[in-house]
Amino acid sequence: MLFGGLQKNSLIDYPGKISCVIFLSGCNFDCPYCHNPDLVNGCMECPTLLEEDGFYDFLESRRNFLDGVVISGGEPTIQKDLGPLCEKIKNMGYSIKLDTNGSRPRAIKQLIDYGLVDYIAMDIKTDPLCYDPIIKRDYNPEDLLSSIQVIMESAPAYEFRTTCVKGLVDKTIIEDIAKLIQGARLYALQLFHDTTVLHPEFFHEADYYEEDDLMHLKAVAEPWVRECIVR
Repeated sequence: MLFGGLQKNSLIDYPGKISCVIFLSGCNFDCPYCHNPDLVNGCMECPTLLEEDGFYDFLESRRNFLDGVVISGGEPTIQKDLGPLCEKIKNMGYSIKLDTNGSRPRAIKQLIDYGLVDYIAMDIKTDPLCYDPIIKRDYNPEDLLSSIQVIMESAPAYEFRTTCVKGLVDKTIIEDIAKLIQGARLYALQLFHDTTVLHPEFFHEADYYEEDDLMHLKAVAEPWVRECIVR
């Protein structure tokens, strides 16, 4: 298991819970706006605190403070030991939220079927038929569609979310995504923040959506889902 980072506490990453966030290293997508570029290619050496035993020691020490653990990345579902990791965390009494790009529906279904996740947040980057070439070349859009279906039908709690980046998202695409997830319990539109990103050359100066723009996109999505919010 490649642990790439640990945020010791968060009030915003797991709705309704005080959580920590563990970042697993390695990703199978190449999103230009990724704000964790160091995690994309994976790491072979991590600080002592992020060794597996050290992480469990940390969770043990926070039993009376934390409610949940967010497993993020990178992309957690590409890790072959994700199931055992979730099982150990659950056995310590923590609730688990999984952040995923939805590229591995069978891994997601297995976690749900074994009761190893309590909340799933799936990122929908743009129209699932249009990830190539910016997000992922030679991908299978059916995997994304299958993950959406599995999550909506089986996840105990879930949300879908889209980071709104010009060149990937516009009103038409937001409406198409909202129709795709019609009836979803929560769809979050996220404002892109100009920080360290994986491919800064993708962006043009000041060519970003503002919060007012996202409110207009929210109005487009709202008729199709149970709740739409802007973050």
